[in-house]
Amino acid sequence: MIDRLNSFNSPSPILRRWFSVALSRIGAAVDSLGISPNTITLIGLLPALIAAWLIGTGALPLAGVVLILGAPLDALDGAVARAAGKVTPFGALLDSTVDRYADGLLFAAFTWYFAGRGETAGFLLTLIAWIGGFAVSYIRARAEAAGLGSIQGGLFDRLVRMLMLIGMLLSGWLLPGMLILAVGTQATALQRLLLAAKAGKLSL
Repeated sequence: MIDRLNSFNSPSPILRRWFSVALSRIGAAVDSLGISPNTITLIGLLPALIAAWLIGTGALPLAGVVLILGAPLDALDGAVARAAGKVTPFGALLDSTVDRYADGLLFAAFTWYFAGRGETAGFLLTLIAWIGGFAVSYIRARAEAAGLGSIQGGLFDRLVRMLMLIGMLLSGWLLPGMLILAVGTQATALQRLLLAAKAGKLSL
């Protein structure tokens, strides 16, 4: 069963390979300006903050555009760190921490949006998707800390979740999209738990 579940994987590695050459060149150019990768990581929180405010106030398509414009920052910090030879454990920790804050801001904004309109279903689905998204990231972090390796399997990793949110904002299909996220993130969390169990040679 685990092997079958592992076949449902995110397209994120493929997308990163497609853009790796361009990112490497941009990263080297930014490094030549003397900009720290950690600074880029922190700046990357700003688009999420702006988009969250826009979502809460109902400016959904504009929030989607802001997330699209800010998306390159999410990958640029790593490219700059590699170009500068400054890939550090703290940099990885900072990047992961900022990602969690950005995720929290966006999902909190959706709860604000749905609550303000009395849409209980959307509010509850957002909470389920929010919890699932954090569980997906948490399982990977804890598995690495436990020596089980980097558990990256599953369809709804962070990049796919962000693409889903952007698509929802631009299309206005909030409820169907949030339903997919709610189910998908919980399924991905379960998949990663099973993969961690396999890595630890445990039987469920």
